Amino acid sequence: MRKADLSTQCVHAGEARQKDAGSITTPVYTAATFTFESTDDLLRFVNGEEQREEYGRYGNPNEKSVEAKIAALERCEEAIVYGSGMAAIVGLLMTKLSSGDEIVFFDQCYHRSREFCAKHLARFGVVTRQVKTGDFEAMEAAINENTKMLVSESPTNPHLSVIDLERFAAVGKANEVETLIDATLATPYNLNPTEYGVDYVLHSATKYLGGHNDLIAGVICGSKEQLESVRKMRGILGNINSPHNMYLLERGLKTFELRMQRQNENGLRLAQFLEAHPRVERVYYPGLESHPSHAIAKAQMKGFGGLITFTIRDADWKQTANIVDAARIPRIAPSLGGVESLIEQPLVMSYFHCTPEERERFGISDNMIRMSCGIENTEDLIADLEQALTA
Repeated sequence: MRKADLSTQCVHAGEARQKDAGSITTPVYTAATFTFESTDDLLRFVNGEEQREEYGRYGNPNEKSVEAKIAALERCEEAIVYGSGMAAIVGLLMTKLSSGDEIVFFDQCYHRSREFCAKHLARFGVVTRQVKTGDFEAMEAAINENTKMLVSESPTNPHLSVIDLERFAAVGKANEVETLIDATLATPYNLNPTEYGVDYVLHSATKYLGGHNDLIAGVICGSKEQLESVRKMRGILGNINSPHNMYLLERGLKTFELRMQRQNENGLRLAQFLEAHPRVERVYYPGLESHPSHAIAKAQMKGFGGLITFTIRDADWKQTANIVDAARIPRIAPSLGGVESLIEQPLVMSYFHCTPEERERFGISDNMIRMSCGIENTEDLIADLEQALTA
């Protein structure tokens, strides 16, 4: 039988063909606890003879369905859903790291992930080392006998640097260190990191997977063996998600491939438009030949996503803010990956209270704009940016 394509998996993977009461969608199971008909029934569960739910902190039918769907899309054995993307990475690292262990980050990783490690895991004796993104020699030099995890995003946010995943995984394997890629911006449509040998894949499912700016969720994907302890720790920490959010996430995933096709198209077309505009100084988008990571991105990725970062020529922060304010279709907001286009100035949205030296170190300039393309008409988005840039 022909193997199901991604679009078919988006709709059907992970779901029982015949559901309760004949419902075509997975019903919402708003149950904190699940009952047993008899002690014998309970003993079958306790002895592992029957797979079912017991208590909401350890699992829910909505959660199981959406986890199986995401695992299929990511081409992994297992996926574990959390209350947010940050909860997912915290859950993984709290399981895998102990006092005295070390972790190495590429320095363009999401700043809250790095902050959790550098400021909070440090209180428990875990050392975080950060090296220049894409500098594998520096990464290898930072590894020692205490190193337990290598971490990167691909693409990174907001500079959209793409990592050579084959080399990244090889460094980990050569040093017997596990590897984690935050592939939120890539999505399973454009990239599957485990196919390159990466151990764990992280997604903020709030973004492209949910796709409608109406839920918060995160997911860690990998092998059953490596994630068994992670799932047990999640049951202890309790950082689960709600049945209703799981219903929304599963519904969003059914249109995932269709949305990604439009968002890939919008991202590339707008990046090309911006690169040719006289008011634009630089465009960060891996689908452009001018991007330093273009060759790697073209070799690894099916598409390049809907996120674009660009800088305005000869503009200070206020002049840049005026362009953001002049846009009429995208709304000013954090996050990305939803059907609505969003726009923001990283200086103001995420780095306003950082010192100029810190912003320079993070590569955040006063004239930088980040735009997340939704699924609106491409020509409408281009026309809107044109009027905003010339207003």
